[in-house]
Amino acid sequence: MKIGIVNDLPLAVEAMRRVLALRPEHRVLWVATGGAQAVELCVTQPPDLVLMDLVMPHFDGVEATRRIMARAPCAILVVTSSVGANAWRVYEAMGAGALDAVDTPTLVDGGSERTAQPLLTKIDQIGRLLTNPPAHGQRASAAPQRGLPPLVAIGASAGGPAALAAVLGKLPADFGAAIVIVQHVDQAFAHGMAQWLAGQTRLSVRTAAEGDRPRPGEALLAATNDHLVMTRSGTLDYVREPVETPYRPSVDVFFHSVVEYWGGSAVGVLLTGMGRDGAIGLKAMRVKGYPTIAQDEASSAVYGMPKAAAALQAARLILPLESIADELMAVIKR
Repeated sequence: MKIGIVNDLPLAVEAMRRVLALRPEHRVLWVATGGAQAVELCVTQPPDLVLMDLVMPHFDGVEATRRIMARAPCAILVVTSSVGANAWRVYEAMGAGALDAVDTPTLVDGGSERTAQPLLTKIDQIGRLLTNPPAHGQRASAAPQRGLPPLVAIGASAGGPAALAAVLGKLPADFGAAIVIVQHVDQAFAHGMAQWLAGQTRLSVRTAAEGDRPRPGEALLAATNDHLVMTRSGTLDYVREPVETPYRPSVDVFFHSVVEYWGGSAVGVLLTGMGRDGAIGLKAMRVKGYPTIAQDEASSAVYGMPKAAAALQAARLILPLESIADELMAVIKR
């Protein structure tokens, strides 16, 4: 991949150069020492991937991400000195369109190999996302079950945190459906993201645990690097298979499990994100007869996943972000 580095610290840039040198398929296209320079370089020399620092002079990595996604959209990975110490900025950057985050590698004795793996793993993961991920076949659906609440199944990726906050923030505390969210996010950030989302809505928001049963008025967020799935008993579980998916957890895997095992009514929602994860699963939900919604291009930070859904005619409705919550409330009341 052609990679752009955005960081004003020479030691951090050198550490990333050494990590990338471990993989001959990657090359550094350019280095920017500030956000404004990064935006211009993305326009004039488009990279496959940007490694974006968060703390920089003039304007920070969050604003740089926002401007890049507006002018020259590309894959962005936040690489900063401490993801944990900058958690809220990380979520803001992901809301602006960044795909993931990882700590900056360091120049340790003997080179940077010891700290290289986390960054290389994230780059490999994004590389798989940029190619066409494999499709998942549709399975037989479950028999209807009485007593289950309506279910809203939501998938999101790049730009998802802000989109989720916008949707959940408009729903009332007594919303009559259960919500399960699969957001492309590393398990290290899932609990913090759930806490952040809880501060944006009147709903209860927490991470999903094995055995959880979706309940009205509560939003459950996938919390591990395994796939979140619905089980025949109407509870949630985490599974390793399929192993070949470019993102874990996978939206497609969850949507297909809803089609197969959820015995009540459901709504499928696919929000902003790169790639096409969730499009085939949303199509399966529509084929089963569930209402399905995809975010429109104008309001998407990254129009990849919803675009794929639109191309498959997987979405019954294609809506601006501001209208999705209203549509969900209308559907649940019917």
